[in-house]
Amino acid sequence: MKVKYSFPILILLLFSVGCQTNNDNSKLNLSFESIKNEMPKDWYTLHYQPNYLVSLDSVNVKSGKYAIAISSMGDSVNFQALAFDLPSNYDGEKITLSGYIKTKNVIDGYAGLWMRIDPEIAFDNMSLNGVTGTTDWKKYQIMLDMNPTLTQKIVFGGLLVGKGEMWLDDLAVTIDGKDIEKIRLYDPKLLPAKKDSAFDSGSNIIFPKLDEQKINDLELLGRIWGFLKYHHPAVATGNYNWDYELFRILPVYLKANDNRQRDQILSKWINKYGKIAACKESRVTSDSAFLKSDLSWIEKSNINFKLKDLLRKIYLNRYQGSQYYVRTAASIGNPLFLNENSYSQMRFPDVGFRLLALYRSWNMIYYFFPYKYLTDKEWSSVLKEYIPYFIETKTELEYELIATRIVVEVCDTHAGLWEGGNKIDSLRGDKQAPVRLQFIEKKWVVTDYFMDSNLSNAEKAKETGLKIGDVITHVGGKPIESIVDSIKKYYSGSNEAVRLRNITDDLLRSNQHMLSINYISSGQLKKKEIYLKNRDYIYYYKYKKDTTKCYKFINKDIGYVSLKSIKDKDINEIKKEFKNTKGIIIDIRNYPSHFVPFLLGSYFILNNTPFVKFTNGNTANPGEFNFIPSIEISKSREPYLGQLIVIVNEETQSQAEYTAMAFRAGANTIIIGSQTAGADGNVSDIVLPGGLRTTISGIGVYYPDGGETQRVGIIPDIEVRPTIRGIREDRDELLEKAIEIIKNKN
Repeated sequence: MKVKYSFPILILLLFSVGCQTNNDNSKLNLSFESIKNEMPKDWYTLHYQPNYLVSLDSVNVKSGKYAIAISSMGDSVNFQALAFDLPSNYDGEKITLSGYIKTKNVIDGYAGLWMRIDPEIAFDNMSLNGVTGTTDWKKYQIMLDMNPTLTQKIVFGGLLVGKGEMWLDDLAVTIDGKDIEKIRLYDPKLLPAKKDSAFDSGSNIIFPKLDEQKINDLELLGRIWGFLKYHHPAVATGNYNWDYELFRILPVYLKANDNRQRDQILSKWINKYGKIAACKESRVTSDSAFLKSDLSWIEKSNINFKLKDLLRKIYLNRYQGSQYYVRTAASIGNPLFLNENSYSQMRFPDVGFRLLALYRSWNMIYYFFPYKYLTDKEWSSVLKEYIPYFIETKTELEYELIATRIVVEVCDTHAGLWEGGNKIDSLRGDKQAPVRLQFIEKKWVVTDYFMDSNLSNAEKAKETGLKIGDVITHVGGKPIESIVDSIKKYYSGSNEAVRLRNITDDLLRSNQHMLSINYISSGQLKKKEIYLKNRDYIYYYKYKKDTTKCYKFINKDIGYVSLKSIKDKDINEIKKEFKNTKGIIIDIRNYPSHFVPFLLGSYFILNNTPFVKFTNGNTANPGEFNFIPSIEISKSREPYLGQLIVIVNEETQSQAEYTAMAFRAGANTIIIGSQTAGADGNVSDIVLPGGLRTTISGIGVYYPDGGETQRVGIIPDIEVRPTIRGIREDRDELLEKAIEIIKNKN
């Protein structure tokens, strides 16, 4: 008898994990013998896919009564995974998952085991050595390095990628070669850094009047503080609360009268943390590194030779283990900044904590931002420039503004003050006009409404007093250009197009119910008071989930796909419906609702094609970034042979840009539109005193030939921009151009 049952469970992509192994498999049910609701007890389907079936099998078994089967039921080339969460965390260095796999007709992918330690500590899914074709029962295993100090959970299981059928049976988990039942539970020990509470109520730092010498000294301290944080073994292992060590050295350091005293204080401070043991292996930067660690500031500084030699010694013998304050995400490589207190109870941090905010953020960028070399200002100069700003701010609003400005200096669309900017948000206003503005032909144009979609544009125009195509020239009596110039330094963006996009979102905000504007409508200069709505109302319509069907025929020869509302199940239908069309238009002037670079991108590939490569930072040598091998899209068995047109603009950001890169790898792809947001890759969080939070692009994203994407964005093959006339005539000129290209194709 063969029992089949499939059940979906909604689960986050970033799940956590805990550890265990197997002496008595019945306890952990690793041989699937304990059944509940016609499924193995404690197992669940991860990321349920409608074209796959997860089932019990009592015929094809390795041993016992049952095995588990995963079968593809259609043409999907997606994947289905089965998962089990270990209930505990254990001491150990390496965890091994083993098990028996049998397959039948596995193609367009593979069958395998998988295991993940979270939060993003380690991961393996046999992607490089999975099982294909038809095979009998055979034992496989995967092994991961453990980090019990950071581990929250461990999860593992089996998965089928592509088509076919697989069976899984007799799993086992061991730690350092021993059954879990013989491994003691991990007893988390509170590191000294966590126990230090000396400055929880404030830094108690009093700064003297700043002059050039004091600013230079504080710049030097900030550099050395950050250097020690990520290089000194006693600090990188968590033996010291490095925030509070700053507050311990500052009172003495600020009293230094000359360079000699300053250097003595610094040398004594560093030696406090113990002698540096010499290491045997070489730790110089790799000659092949894309970006090399830059410690030239040590040689350029005016510190004495003895102190320089001490810093050199620390670098050459720097810490190589698991860092307390930073590590890289498993399988991805973006930096994860750990054990950083945001001190959210301090809405306006005292001067010591404000200086800490500057030191922390500047060093994170200096050592772990893959695009430090692309900022408008030399990043080395930013630290000194901002020291007076952070020290001399007088209010919570001023602090938020100066924190925003240094975030803007990163020149990254992913960077912004995403949390903690309460005073700034209040200043900008809690009300907004329910119209969308866009920067078109160097003017600010009404292009849409944030209102009930059931209303006609005529009804919306009547309610707001503004028509599609109206041009706003003044707000509150001020020329809109001068307003933009005055606030530009507070808006992030990798390039000018996206910075103007972000500014434009806030131009019609206020704390009042009415806002005076001057505008041009039907060729006439006009002035009026427009009514504003609460921003909750605006957000509802601005970010309302799009449930529109993502694909349609423009005519019998042209298909159209919007990624804004695409779903897994749409992809096979798109392929079937548009198979014989002359061309397909994919619109990415949006953020994709599903990750489709491979699922849909492969449809346009004639041969396996590399489309992207990444750089990752190296925590063992902070500041070093190395390329990892290019990622390619596999060719489709039945590729689309017509013309693919991809539409992009400044709304195309991050995952959308990555998706556009995948489509560009197609044999018959043309990208049209305008420069995209220029911020690709996984993001990394940075928290700062005062409850502030920002993010950065955490990995470097490049074309296979090394071409830049950061700041540059996706450059279209054919530049097409909307015009004010086209907006007024309710035309989508980019879509029109896409249709024209396909129609004119021979």
